[in-house]
Amino acid sequence: MVLTPGPNMIYLISRSICQGRKAGLISLSGVVLGFVFYMLCAALGISALLFAIPYAYDAIRILGAIYLLWLAWSAIKPSAKSLFQPQKLQEDGAIKLFLMGFLTNLLNPKIAIMYLSLLPQFIRPEQGTIFLQTVLLGFTQIIISISVNALIVFTAGYVALILSKKPQWIKIQKWIMGTVLAGLAVKLIFEHKH
Repeated sequence: MVLTPGPNMIYLISRSICQGRKAGLISLSGVVLGFVFYMLCAALGISALLFAIPYAYDAIRILGAIYLLWLAWSAIKPSAKSLFQPQKLQEDGAIKLFLMGFLTNLLNPKIAIMYLSLLPQFIRPEQGTIFLQTVLLGFTQIIISISVNALIVFTAGYVALILSKKPQWIKIQKWIMGTVLAGLAVKLIFEHKH
């Protein structure tokens, strides 16, 4: 599941390529805080309340879709440069990188849905406290996510260097990324809660 492309992965790749590994790791720490937030909400039952109130879920879903559409437009607008195209950008500070990573994850309601639908399948009430089992399973998922995403952060620059040597790839990549992001946004808009 961690290898499935989504807003978190795209954000981490873009930060790592544009500002280096340190920025990618700071961004990853914000993404991790988003995982911890949703995992604790699921463990405490708050997520169940959120999804019981249709407008709260819809608000998060629509904000997430708007954010994805903005990322899609940023990828394909006429002045846009490819993630893999070398460019000089204004560097974001550590606080902004962290907060953007956190918001990228927080505005993705699929994370909350994952914790509500996936974790309960592995919880056994006869084996102890449900809260502790949920936290243990949640932190297991978070550790796996940190490992995979850290690998992505460390290899993004190398992959970008290889791909940037093919000019036709840069143009194709912009449209692929924009289309994928827009597709994710449309899917999120029309998604109904389960």
